[in-house]
Amino acid sequence: MTTILVPYHQDERLADDSLPVFAADTATVEAALPDGTVWQRLAVLYDAVAAAVAEHTREGAVPTVVSGDCLVALATIAGVQRAGADPGVVWFDAHGDVHTLETSTSGYLGGLALRLAMGAHDELLAEPLGLRPVTEDRAVLVDARDLDPAEVAYLAQSRVVRRAVDELDDMVLPEGPIVLHVDVDVVDAGELPNLRFPVSGGPSTDAVLRAVRRVFATGRVVALDIACPWHPARDDRDRAVRTALLTALTEPGS
Repeated sequence: MTTILVPYHQDERLADDSLPVFAADTATVEAALPDGTVWQRLAVLYDAVAAAVAEHTREGAVPTVVSGDCLVALATIAGVQRAGADPGVVWFDAHGDVHTLETSTSGYLGGLALRLAMGAHDELLAEPLGLRPVTEDRAVLVDARDLDPAEVAYLAQSRVVRRAVDELDDMVLPEGPIVLHVDVDVVDAGELPNLRFPVSGGPSTDAVLRAVRRVFATGRVVALDIACPWHPARDDRDRAVRTALLTALTEPGS
């Protein structure tokens, strides 16, 4: 698999050691971000990411995109679409990521990521990227357990499928090609240290890896998107845990 490293948390350039990926075939995407709004800056960065994803997809590769937050998934989806695929999404996350600008209570932009991929506020990123919104019935939200009231209300009336990690099987996956998104905070916070938004009561690392491999076993994954919203590592233990997780996630067939 080809790994595309995007060393940013939204429009903030991260330290070089923030995303410990050591795959042999790794390309780093950077961009000269313009002055302007965060959305204008992200559109420039994500256009470069989408171009890299499209190039590798056209060559028959299954690219893995590793970044510091969930919004990059829009670039991954757009890149796959540029290569001619029409993917559904399987979204592993401890959070719903289905806020809008109007419902968000924290203002954290990553909390809008899945909703943006499904067409909300299309002028912000979808239109600049040429992203065709994923329909709700082709989105599966996996192990989201920290939901705000507005997210609960939206999901209750939407066609988004919700499942726990252990419930994920072929019967609930969207038809056709799949972009698989894994926010590492889906793992129980007790196992993964120093996350930006830790959530307890979640699945083990092993359970998440088994579920990821089940999705890959379908042969329909066209891109893997991994978000790592964590604070800088505090010590060698943090670094070792993160390296082991990313190594396992970027080698899902092993």
